[in-house]
Amino acid sequence: MQNKENTFKILSIDGGGIKGLYSATILKEFEKHFKCNISDQFDMICGTSTGGILALALSLKIPAEKICEFYIEEGKNIFPGGRYFNLCGIKLPKRFFRQIFWGGKYSDKHLIKALKKVFGTKIIGDSNNLLCIPSYTITEARPFVFKYDHSEGNLDRDNEVKMVDVALATSSAPTFFPLAEIEDYDNKQFIDGGVWANNPTLVGLLEALDYFVGVGKNFDNLKIMSISSLSVKGGKPTGLKRQRSFFRWKNDLFETSMNGQSLFIDFFMSKISETSSIDINYIRIPSIEISSEQIDYIQLDIATKEALDMIKGKGKDQANIYKKKEEVEIFFQEKKQYKTR
Repeated sequence: MQNKENTFKILSIDGGGIKGLYSATILKEFEKHFKCNISDQFDMICGTSTGGILALALSLKIPAEKICEFYIEEGKNIFPGGRYFNLCGIKLPKRFFRQIFWGGKYSDKHLIKALKKVFGTKIIGDSNNLLCIPSYTITEARPFVFKYDHSEGNLDRDNEVKMVDVALATSSAPTFFPLAEIEDYDNKQFIDGGVWANNPTLVGLLEALDYFVGVGKNFDNLKIMSISSLSVKGGKPTGLKRQRSFFRWKNDLFETSMNGQSLFIDFFMSKISETSSIDINYIRIPSIEISSEQIDYIQLDIATKEALDMIKGKGKDQANIYKKKEEVEIFFQEKKQYKTR
């Protein structure tokens, strides 16, 4: 199908709830600067959780600007409730007790409604790109990756599945949203892929090496652009109370898990690109710096106007830095080579 010496290009997008607006804004600025559509530039798009929603939308050639509008218009409906409330001098997230004692912090009815506006009845087979969308099946207790069915792997599993269902399966964060259930898979139940692959870069790398890149395959070199969510990386002081319940951890529990995964995958990729016999060109666009005064606004589920404005502004600032870098420009010099259909 393809000729040797072609480059296989992967775009990978981290999870992070409403902070997906950060990644979407970066991609919007890239589309504007390089006068392109992201779908036309990458052979494969990988995304977890909110990054999975982004990946699916991009694969339909929906402009990143439209995806930014989705976060801004629908964010307050998907994540209602504002920021914090005060209980006996302790600052707690809104809906905190619902998250602990009832059926999750949020209903998924607004998320489903919003996703249907974007994807309608589209299925994975409508994608213009190869896809890897991590989730986790509770039913079978194992990681699960939704893929575009490609002939190289003799895949015949996911192409008829609705994109709305896949978007729910990758973004149903435990204690935030209900389990996702997909009728096309005999009602198997799924949760957020961020429990094991919040940064899906390694998922894309393995898929590429298995089927597309290397000796005897159609491509012999690989370029990967990985985009971080906006993350709070600040450390904590020593002397914290060592016995820490969920009440004390709050959202730090989820942020710590996701940040740890993402940082390790970034470290792994930097090493493998140096030592692999296959030419792997890897770049990570990281989170931009967040001040201590801004941390309360930069959370998974804070979708106030002030928070959205800040996330969007951070994305634009980071895009303005990276769009001028040669390592980024090379991804946009030529269009993708792999044709899904």
